[in-house]
Amino acid sequence: MQKIKLGILGGGGDSLIGVLHRVASFINDNYELTGAVFNPNWEENIGFAEELGIPTNRIYKDFDTLIEEELKLPKEERIQVCSILTPNFLHFPMAKKLMENGFHVICEKPMTNTYEEAKILADLQREKGVVFGLTHTYTGYPMVRQMRHMIANGELGKIQKVDVRYYQGWINPIIHDKEKRSSIWRLDPEKAGISCCMGDIGTHAFNMVEYTTGLRVEKLLADLNYLYEDNKMDIDGNIMLHIEGGVRGILRSSQIATGEENGLAIAIYGSKKALKWEQENPNRLKVMSDSEPMQIYTPGHAYLSEFSLDGTKLPPGHPEGIFDSMANIYLGVARAIRNQNPRSGEYPTVIDGVRGLNFIESAVKSQKDGNVWVELDKQD
Repeated sequence: MQKIKLGILGGGGDSLIGVLHRVASFINDNYELTGAVFNPNWEENIGFAEELGIPTNRIYKDFDTLIEEELKLPKEERIQVCSILTPNFLHFPMAKKLMENGFHVICEKPMTNTYEEAKILADLQREKGVVFGLTHTYTGYPMVRQMRHMIANGELGKIQKVDVRYYQGWINPIIHDKEKRSSIWRLDPEKAGISCCMGDIGTHAFNMVEYTTGLRVEKLLADLNYLYEDNKMDIDGNIMLHIEGGVRGILRSSQIATGEENGLAIAIYGSKKALKWEQENPNRLKVMSDSEPMQIYTPGHAYLSEFSLDGTKLPPGHPEGIFDSMANIYLGVARAIRNQNPRSGEYPTVIDGVRGLNFIESAVKSQKDGNVWVELDKQD
């Protein structure tokens, strides 16, 4: 089958997210890297392409030039989908122009800087009929997909409580130095939006709640921590959740959790069984009940769902990692581009992006209004 022509915006140099996306796109042999703007600095841009050993004739000086030059090519030769790996403030204008010109989009989260921008992209995606994939990476893990399948299948009974946390400590060496905290883009509202912690990793935790349970968060009450008066962005917080069907939840997220690395974990408690999963130990899904011994599910076994097995590339006992998780999202987008009817949940969509921005703005509003309950909108 002919490979999908991929363009990349951002992700040059030593960018972790750039490596993750490039490797993920290659894993299932669905994409070929065709063109890019890795860096706004031309020397670094072209130099990085040469370092990767890819042809430089379609490495462009800027985003607008990429659009202009690609549209001059015959449709069968031009880039079909672009991955947006830039800082947050560029997501909206890039995604909007790409879709307006008929390109499919794969975008890092949060999808935009504002909820209003997110709704504009959702309307545009429906109007143009292009594919829009949002890289909530952790939805690609086989055991997370197994959780979604088991809950949808009713194996947990009625969902009663959800507890999700996402703890990191990376900003700890920066936040206590006034000069440092004023120099990074993630703490600059002009570039990162109105939230740092909730906008960066809290959205992943929020997405995990809705993705695994299939239930929408209806309202929330946030207590966000800014630590210093001159810091305009939250770097820690706790959020109470009211979820469909009377379910109660708690979302805890922090970037000042000293010593933590990438501590995303979720526990879902039903009337019959409960599930626990941790991103730092992604091959183990704990299944618990009051009447049976605790079970540990691991990837690749015949007892797992077809959805979980479809995202498993190695025999049991071999770790399925974050590259594979991101690759599963790229695979889902590829199936959508090729009209191969991807399963529900194979890749997060533009609606997940809208939900994420609704969550971020509601959390910040809850904090600013005195830690009050704020209702989230409903999106189809």
